[in-house]
Amino acid sequence: MAELPHIVILGDYERALRRFSHWDKLDQQAKLTIHHEPLQNEALYEAVKDADAIAIVRDRSPFNEAMIARLPKLKFLMFTGERNGTLEAAALVSRNIPMGCTPGGPSKETTAELTWALILSGSKRLIEQNKLIASGGWRDELSVLPMLSGERLGVMGLGAIGSRVARVGNAFGMEVVTWSPRMTPERAASENAKSVSLDELLGTSKIVTMHLVAGPGTKGIISADQLALMRPDALLVNTSRSALINMADLQDALKIGRPGQAAVDVFDIEPLPVNDPLRNTPNLLVTPHLGFIAEPIFETFSKGITETLEAWLNQKPIPHPFNP
Repeated sequence: MAELPHIVILGDYERALRRFSHWDKLDQQAKLTIHHEPLQNEALYEAVKDADAIAIVRDRSPFNEAMIARLPKLKFLMFTGERNGTLEAAALVSRNIPMGCTPGGPSKETTAELTWALILSGSKRLIEQNKLIASGGWRDELSVLPMLSGERLGVMGLGAIGSRVARVGNAFGMEVVTWSPRMTPERAASENAKSVSLDELLGTSKIVTMHLVAGPGTKGIISADQLALMRPDALLVNTSRSALINMADLQDALKIGRPGQAAVDVFDIEPLPVNDPLRNTPNLLVTPHLGFIAEPIFETFSKGITETLEAWLNQKPIPHPFNP
């Protein structure tokens, strides 16, 4: 009897994949190994060294050229969503190893929702208000809060997520300004926003929210010099990519009060280490990368993985081939 192909699935941290799809056919046709905790370096290699196929949830497991070169048995690799920032796809292309992906699901909608949850939680000091109630108190001097209506909302990046965030800002009666490396006045006006320079956006906005793709021109775009421009009552929000902000500079900036607050959903290392100072930095609201954590998205991921792997096992066309 022929040995079953070995399929390794990485990054099911939420233990959600088996809940949202039918895995019976895969269980019968392949040896399945599902890893929940994030893996890197040698731990990652040990998990995948005998894999015929690998499926990665998001970009939680980095595969560089050196790692891929150590996997002679690998015949297929796929990931969830439409891009993966930690995969050196060229190394797979050079070996003619096919790749697949899944639809992203409504991640843009959920990320826009979380962005506004962070903006409202920070600006209304909801964490502090809740702690006050839990301690037996009631309103205090921190309960006299400013309004967002009439204030300036600075949106860095006006793509699918940024434009959704901008529309909510308009609905709240905020003045929306925007910047990105390729922003035009016409593009901004199409979302009832005004195109301004990055310095003006940072220096005048009550809320600054980041929705840029992390690339060569945007990595580390917010560091000490940019943070120093921000208003002392400003709130900086990042639900995009951690690489956009120098997090050490942000911690220093919060200590001196420019900006007054920040709210962050993305980090250089995830899960955030238990002893990481970001967990307890004053005036910093942190959430555990919740932007895409929603049932409809994981249903899309789970069904995409099972459909793709079944197609590969049965030598049928891959539903969503990835061609870098």
